[in-house]
Amino acid sequence: MGLRDLLTSVRRRLRLPPVARGRSPVPLHQLPDVASVVSALRTLHEELPPGDGVRQFNRMYLLVTELVGRRLGEGYFRNAEFMERLDVVFAHLYLDAVRDDREGRVLPQCWEPVFASRAAPLAPIQFAVAGMNAHINHDLPVAVLTACEQLGLNPRSRGVREDYDKVSLLLAEVHEEVRRSFVRSVIPEVDRELSPLLTLVGSWSVGRARDAAWVNSEVMWALRATPQLREEFRVSLCRSVGLAGRTLLVQVPEPV
Repeated sequence: MGLRDLLTSVRRRLRLPPVARGRSPVPLHQLPDVASVVSALRTLHEELPPGDGVRQFNRMYLLVTELVGRRLGEGYFRNAEFMERLDVVFAHLYLDAVRDDREGRVLPQCWEPVFASRAAPLAPIQFAVAGMNAHINHDLPVAVLTACEQLGLNPRSRGVREDYDKVSLLLAEVHEEVRRSFVRSVIPEVDRELSPLLTLVGSWSVGRARDAAWVNSEVMWALRATPQLREEFRVSLCRSVGLAGRTLLVQVPEPV
């Protein structure tokens, strides 16, 4: 039995009501396109100080978003409208966390470790990976759900999963490029500490994270007729992602 059949069976057993279709409203502050997201990320990159841990993640995220924008212009995606909307909604979850931090509001638990440790003397790659952990494991399934609802689609609509997988390849490409860049930058200073550092950040996988995010997006989609249960699932996911983030933001011990 596949995931979709399992979720359908659970819905029937719980006698959940049918889900109404339609488009959800777009927030007034939502950016219109990927170009606007790139502009916002570039502005943020200039505003954040060089040693800021959040800036390390922002650097990687900017590279990914620029690449997605180029691929959209090349016709790389099957459903370009969905992919652009997903990219915008996805980015807002990070940009809103930045705004919440600046305005003194409580951060989502998945992002709290990154912002709380932003001044800690950690390797830049740790912040990049910890940010990806928060953004992919929690924000991505939420973004898939929101983008589908705004466009009147669902995770099984034409091109949605196919384009999701294409983005996975782009993200893995940029992640590896940035990982190599970070490693080259710390080799002269770290040397023997490099191995435990790579072991730590290597315990987190982009591919596994995006696979899990897709499953979680389908689970939350199946729960959309029961908003309270869906929100409880999301909050639990957010909390567990935050706990994983803390393990990525520990200081690597001195070699013995």
